Amino acid sequence: MRVLNDLFDYGLKIYQDSEYFKFSIDSILLAEFVKLHKNERILDICTGNAPIPMILSTKEESIHIDGVEIQKEIFDLAQKSIIENGLENKIHLFNIDAKSFLNAEKYDIVTCNPPYFKITETSEKNVNIIKRIARHEMYITLEDCIDVAKRNLKETGRLYMVHRVDRFLDTIHHLENKKFGIRKIVFVYTKDYKAEFFLIEASRYKKSDPVVYSIYANNKKCYKNIFEEA
Repeated sequence: MRVLNDLFDYGLKIYQDSEYFKFSIDSILLAEFVKLHKNERILDICTGNAPIPMILSTKEESIHIDGVEIQKEIFDLAQKSIIENGLENKIHLFNIDAKSFLNAEKYDIVTCNPPYFKITETSEKNVNIIKRIARHEMYITLEDCIDVAKRNLKETGRLYMVHRVDRFLDTIHHLENKKFGIRKIVFVYTKDYKAEFFLIEASRYKKSDPVVYSIYANNKKCYKNIFEEA
């Protein structure tokens, strides 16, 4: 069922469907993790129903954001949210496969909350095809996402990603293969002492020299400004 919800406490509304999926803590934290400057161009791949572009739109007035989403049903929800919030001049969405996206005007930043799970013969797959595509690497893999970022970023551009901790070594491997330097890593704990997922900032053609942080976050915490020291 399609519903119109508050986008956390950002003063925005977001269309969601209870039969698909809803935005969650990882999208909020990733958007808060991004460091923005005036007049920057941002590309959000695997944009879903666009929580990350919409949150980023509240951070800096002069930025331009493009979002890419392959699933038409989810793209339509995102587009409705953009219109509902009057963000048509700031956020532009593309309903295409991110692997084929290439913009002649390169971006300062790429953000990505990718499908988390590999496809294997033994992996559990969601019965709902919309959820399965969003959560499993059916149409785009972690390596694909990093390749899309590399092709669309300026030479000094930055990539911000969120992923599960069990894909951490995969992420580092693919970033280094694509000539990204790791600049910042944040491990996120939501329950006990075991990190659940991580955020990473990487820059094209820079030497890896990471600063590593950890944060504790749960669903009752306000995530705004949580990265002021990071």
